[in-house]
Amino acid sequence: MVTVPIDLTAIRFHRAAGADSGPHPLVVGLTGGTGVGKSTVCARLRDAGAVIVDCDQLGRDVVAPGGPALEPLFERFGPTVRAADGSLDRAALASIVFNDPMALTALNAITHPAIDRAIAERIADAAPEAIVVLDMAVLVESTLGRDSYQIVAVIESTVELRIERLAGRGMSPEDARARMASQATDEQRRAVAHLALDNSGELEALDKAVGALWRRLVELEAATRSPQL
Repeated sequence: MVTVPIDLTAIRFHRAAGADSGPHPLVVGLTGGTGVGKSTVCARLRDAGAVIVDCDQLGRDVVAPGGPALEPLFERFGPTVRAADGSLDRAALASIVFNDPMALTALNAITHPAIDRAIAERIADAAPEAIVVLDMAVLVESTLGRDSYQIVAVIESTVELRIERLAGRGMSPEDARARMASQATDEQRRAVAHLALDNSGELEALDKAVGALWRRLVELEAATRSPQL
């Protein structure tokens, strides 16, 4: 596991801020490109005691029937994105925003605030001494949750192994490379990360790496815990 210096004072201040709502848990933004094994790492962190918030799932929830972003999307993009059963036609929406930056901006302006509110609710539900991990694929590419997390951890893996994992999900090498090319680079993720975990080895090596990551997060939680706790 690679680490960089961490400003404990800033984290301590962030966790203690907001006296009306009480002290906050330590919140970690966990990111990495497609195929690096975020789900596997999150499962192990959950077993260790972390509170995992799946931000991709929150994104699906806010546009599900009854979700806060669904009707605004219908109002903005019209009936072509409404499926016969009243749900969101994701394929139709994707075809609209794929090559239209203004449409994508409009989509994000509707969905991101709703996702941010959902993230804040999950964090508020956690104990103040908890370690909350935001599983967030687009941490670098977006501003989602940016006011919520104090630590950024990135998972990395070799391109070849990522393509192999994606092939196991039925994705062709060409599509896998195209997906990776559309995302932030390892260098961009590393530039904002405090902690980096390599997932290019066997599961035993991953278990050791996740164990080291968890121990470091536990240390950071204790070192930055609000005196109110």
